[in-house]
Amino acid sequence: MVDRKERGEGEVPAPPWRRSRKPAQPRRQLSQDLIIDTGLRILDVEGLDALSMRRVAQELDTGPASLYAHVAGKEELLELIYDRVLSEIRLPARDPARWKEQLRAYALEVHRVLGAHADVARAALATIPTGEHSIRAGEFLFGLLVEAGMAPREAAVAMDRLSLYITGDAYEASLHYARMRAAGMDDPEEYFEAFVAQIAGYYRAIPPERFPYLVKHVDDLIADDGEQRFRYGLDLILDGIEARMPRDP
Repeated sequence: MVDRKERGEGEVPAPPWRRSRKPAQPRRQLSQDLIIDTGLRILDVEGLDALSMRRVAQELDTGPASLYAHVAGKEELLELIYDRVLSEIRLPARDPARWKEQLRAYALEVHRVLGAHADVARAALATIPTGEHSIRAGEFLFGLLVEAGMAPREAAVAMDRLSLYITGDAYEASLHYARMRAAGMDDPEEYFEAFVAQIAGYYRAIPPERFPYLVKHVDDLIADDGEQRFRYGLDLILDGIEARMPRDP
């Protein structure tokens, strides 16, 4: 049979009263990776409190029940998202002869990665991350301390306290960014200038006869920014670790 195209005949148009339909877009195949990517995107834009299985399902145009074939629940999703974030950490080959330099670089790198993802640092507080990339980072940090000569038990505590300092500082910074968004501001420098000025004004107004040091040294109290304060605290911790390192490992 010869079809219309071969005969040079055109298609019959649809009647004008019939609503034209766009072809349906194929639905993306659900996978754990897709769910993690979507959850991380929500967290970055809206914050940790906005993250839920329902919200992820809504973003993927599916029902929450369909997610549970890939993720057990929000707690597991959060662990997976946190581990995905830690995959961004760049780690060098361990060099125990340069352990302090490498430890400082590691702390700054983790702090940078956590700071790039809203309040994801909150996911690490009061938990022991067990994902592949969490373990990779832990192996680097713990191995570096042990190879530098620190006793394993002491290295374990040092690793724990250093990790808590990095995570806690990143989380504190994320709280400020949440306040900035809530205030309708989008310039971090403008926000922090206003925040610090408000604090300085308050301290200058408190009774100097009761709080002489705080009132007298307000400018010193607000002199350093968040990055400078983080590096100062990091040096305090590294100096403390160095003081406990054996002299002849």
